[in-house]
Amino acid sequence: MGFKGFPHDFLWGTATASYQIEGAVAEDGRGSSIWDTFSHTPGTILDGTNGDVSCDHFHRYQEDVQLMAALGLNAYRFSIAWPRIFPERTASNASADPRGIAFYDRLIDSLLEKEIQPVVTLYHWDLPQYLEDEGGWPNRDTAYRFADYAAFCYERFDDRVSKFITINEPWCASILGYLTGIHAPGRKDPQAAYSTIHHLLLGHGLAVRAYRELSRGGEIGISLNISTPRPASDREEDRLAADRAADRDTRMFLDPLFGREYPRRHLDTIPQVEMPVRPNDGDILATPLDFLGLNYYFEHEMEYDASVSEQFRLRETDLPKTDMGWDIVPEGLYRQLKWVVDRYPAVNLYITENGCAVADVLSEDRSHCLDPKRIEYLGAHLDACGRAIEDGIPLKGYFLWSLVDNFEWSYGYTKRFGIVYCDYADGRRVPKDSYFYYRDRIAEALQ
Repeated sequence: MGFKGFPHDFLWGTATASYQIEGAVAEDGRGSSIWDTFSHTPGTILDGTNGDVSCDHFHRYQEDVQLMAALGLNAYRFSIAWPRIFPERTASNASADPRGIAFYDRLIDSLLEKEIQPVVTLYHWDLPQYLEDEGGWPNRDTAYRFADYAAFCYERFDDRVSKFITINEPWCASILGYLTGIHAPGRKDPQAAYSTIHHLLLGHGLAVRAYRELSRGGEIGISLNISTPRPASDREEDRLAADRAADRDTRMFLDPLFGREYPRRHLDTIPQVEMPVRPNDGDILATPLDFLGLNYYFEHEMEYDASVSEQFRLRETDLPKTDMGWDIVPEGLYRQLKWVVDRYPAVNLYITENGCAVADVLSEDRSHCLDPKRIEYLGAHLDACGRAIEDGIPLKGYFLWSLVDNFEWSYGYTKRFGIVYCDYADGRRVPKDSYFYYRDRIAEALQ
């Protein structure tokens, strides 16, 4: 065993997403995604920016891989841009663009040369715009198109990639994309949002089944940003409020993945919405996983509210917060891991995202970057992971979000999550103090 309970085969990684880091959006045949359309729509992005260039990982991936190697990583989680692989709507995989494929070939080979395991996310929100034009995720056919795209990626990359993640954060893709409209494609339609939940999970299940048929023996899972809030007090009403909040944000996603129905208690509060479930869908959604990824950033506190149908509301706290306004609750990470293993069948777990946006201080000569709050955040959350492992929770890896500062969705470039600073004027990378802290924690664990 390594430092504070971490086994020597533990995966130490960082995580990124294609639209947030790659840039080169009109280069090498890449098609348009819903995030291209959304970010170029006035009023959608806080600072009026987009991901056209971002930190230009498409051209600077070799530099970024070298930074990973110097960090001591043995894994790197990244996503493939669906519209780089299939820039146009066709009925045949013959239309896959060789230029987009070649980029991911180069990236994967560069990682393997440095003995860094590539962990590939197939969908991190950049749906091809042509599929949104045909109805997007509320359209059941999109789930089948996703499975086709996934199968192509297995056939093309499975010889070098042993871990795939189907969907990243279906809660965000459905609720933020189709209900609140603050993410792409910017729709505000409850029925569309809940149809999207089901079709994302259907696409996941179909993609897992395709993997079972085509893979060479690797592993496949999904990454969820579930919410397991704590009650504001020991009162029965507040405990009920926290449990009901978990219906909406957690059981809606986890329950069908493990063979259960969507939580009726939640759906009864939105009678205008109908889940578009067809016969045998449940079996597809519950196709067995090899692992479950959890993206943890904060823990909510819930209190009882009799004035609303779901009988809960978020309680504001005086806890320290990140630049995103999120409570810093490292013990909540341990509680979430324990919550999952206590309620669902045994499956290996990974923290597929964890990190924070803080106000970094770049030196005048741009030689180094101070971020003590991120170091404090990172250390406390790594300690929570170590405690979980020591208590028998099957946690097999940790992926820090994020390697490098990037386009933070609707916040544009106003929030920095990276352990490597990116100067967006020229793309220069400057490792932050947290980069060296993480390097040292990894080295200590591997001793």
